[in-house]
Amino acid sequence: MAEGTASPLDPGPGAPQPAPMRVITKTADLEELRQELASQPFVAVDTEFMRETTYWPKLCLIQAAAPGAEAVIDPLAEGLDLQPFLDLMADTNVLKVFHAARQDLEIFLKLSAQLPHPVFDTQIAAMACGYGDTVAYDALVQQVLKRRLDKSSRFTDWSRRPLSEPQLAYALADVTHLRELYPRLREKLQSADRLSWLDEEHAYLLDPAIYDTTPENAWKRLKLRKTTPDFVLGLQVAAAWRERQSQLRDVPRGRIVKDEALYEIAEIRPTGAADFDRMRAVPRGFGNSRAAQELTQALERAFSDPDRAVYKYDRPPPLPSGLGSTVELLKVLLRHEAETHGVAPRLIASASEVEAIAASDDADVPALRGWRRKVFGERALALKHGKLALKLKDGKVTVQDA
Repeated sequence: MAEGTASPLDPGPGAPQPAPMRVITKTADLEELRQELASQPFVAVDTEFMRETTYWPKLCLIQAAAPGAEAVIDPLAEGLDLQPFLDLMADTNVLKVFHAARQDLEIFLKLSAQLPHPVFDTQIAAMACGYGDTVAYDALVQQVLKRRLDKSSRFTDWSRRPLSEPQLAYALADVTHLRELYPRLREKLQSADRLSWLDEEHAYLLDPAIYDTTPENAWKRLKLRKTTPDFVLGLQVAAAWRERQSQLRDVPRGRIVKDEALYEIAEIRPTGAADFDRMRAVPRGFGNSRAAQELTQALERAFSDPDRAVYKYDRPPPLPSGLGSTVELLKVLLRHEAETHGVAPRLIASASEVEAIAASDDADVPALRGWRRKVFGERALALKHGKLALKLKDGKVTVQDA
């Protein structure tokens, strides 16, 4: 380095120094931040949380950034009331920008019994812009902003205090980059007339049903291995019991019993310790526990109830034979149209939707409605009926009128 040249790490005398990081630990300061953020059209939001050993996510940090304002909020600070920030999340005049929003939204729903609204998910936006399926945040930052993220604090225990300056800087960078990503993605979507493409996905994120933790509905998250009424009832009871135990103890579901144990319980329908001892997936000695007694009592009540609802499996009609080649052709067309329009295929149609279109021109699937029909659905129907042809030219698929 030549004499008199400033180091890249040292801006030199007289150069503007970076503003000190703003860490919010007082309610009055959080209210001041809320007012600053509420005056802006959007705020980028991220959270750091722990849930490896708990049922409910333990919120450890909130990061927020808007044009001209940014801060890290410490929810674990003694005496801090998060209500000002929850009020911001409920402010419909401010757009809340997240990346892969679902877990963040779940946290705010638990804190305030309502979901932030309106929202913009940059992961969904990236799919509509052609950056790939469920693109990771660091990959999106690199592609759009041409920056590599520092991952040195990626596996931080965010519940430990104090957090170091590098840890806080790492956390804050997530939203300062997000603050820059949002306008670029929005502009790209707007210029391509694709902003409305995100409406259905954002509406799904804001459906409270996907965050439902009602114990009686816990069985719906499990894959049915059998569909007989007795098996399903046993699974419903066992899953609801586990969900209550997990919530009451605030431990992960698997700490109570694994999914495999629920299937065994539904199959065997234990009535005492000896039945539990015969199960491979149930911990040894579980049958003598109070929890096991509660479970057997719940099973007995359910099966002895003459008014219990009887599960009826509505088997979907089988696909007509001989559709395999049609499905494969439609998948090739989907990939082609996705590449042509610069959008992730998964955002246009799922594999099951492609199969449904192959089976019926009137399939009730999103791919045959709205913008998806224009991008793919109409051409898919045309290909089915021989009005389009797929050809290979110079190693690339082309679509031509038949």
